[in-house]
Amino acid sequence: MRKISLTGSTATGEHVIARTGVGVDLVDVAAASVRGIPVVITPPIGSRAVAEGVFAMGPAPDQAAETTDGAGAGRPVGRAERRTGRRPDGATLGIVGYGRIGRRVGELAAAFGMRTLAYDPFSPPPSECACADLGEPAESSDVLTPHAPLVESTRHLVDERLLSRVTPGAILIDCGRGGLLDPGATLAVLESGGLSDVGLDMFDPEPALHHPLFDHPDVVLTPHLMGVTRRAMTLTFVDAARGVADVLAGRSPTAVANPHWNHRKATA
Repeated sequence: MRKISLTGSTATGEHVIARTGVGVDLVDVAAASVRGIPVVITPPIGSRAVAEGVFAMGPAPDQAAETTDGAGAGRPVGRAERRTGRRPDGATLGIVGYGRIGRRVGELAAAFGMRTLAYDPFSPPPSECACADLGEPAESSDVLTPHAPLVESTRHLVDERLLSRVTPGAILIDCGRGGLLDPGATLAVLESGGLSDVGLDMFDPEPALHHPLFDHPDVVLTPHLMGVTRRAMTLTFVDAARGVADVLAGRSPTAVANPHWNHRKATA
């Protein structure tokens, strides 16, 4: 997908950009803001589906029988024949980034009987699960999942230094942003036995460029589809259309990526 860029003079008339989701990596939000163009996003709907995807990739693969790749070549996906069937109840889940999706992951973890540890310097988690630093959930979790926004300071947040502190045999699940994870460091720790399994639904860049990490038998890959359930997609498009209609009618949209856009103040 090509990044949406804006050039030329200030826009005239009514303009709006709608993003079905919350990631705006492919939208020039700064340029839109300068031109008074709101960038509508749809945060609530897909968050639940993405959070559920963490559990599809996390404890669930331990219960699965050996499968083969889509080409039918018989390549095993994961080490099902050597697994002992770890159960989620009683396990510890580490969440890095406690926004909408991170909170939902925590809610689902509680339903599974899991203990939750969470770290987020911007959206503080509840005191009962809050960690003082990033290393604490890495050192104490059976499953580690990053859900921080991708900005310059969080790129490769999950790097060699952090992964050197993970609980031996932990599972790493990235359904957040591909750029949060350093694939080279992840592969090194996986090969050394520091991680037992890795699940990736997000890549950097997208479409993904091949990396040796993808070939490891203990890596499960899905093509950025954890938020793409039938109901979630329907409601997401409805929300996006509603946001566009709100802007064109002079109303304030429910959620925008650039809250300080100043094309004109809402009148209704």
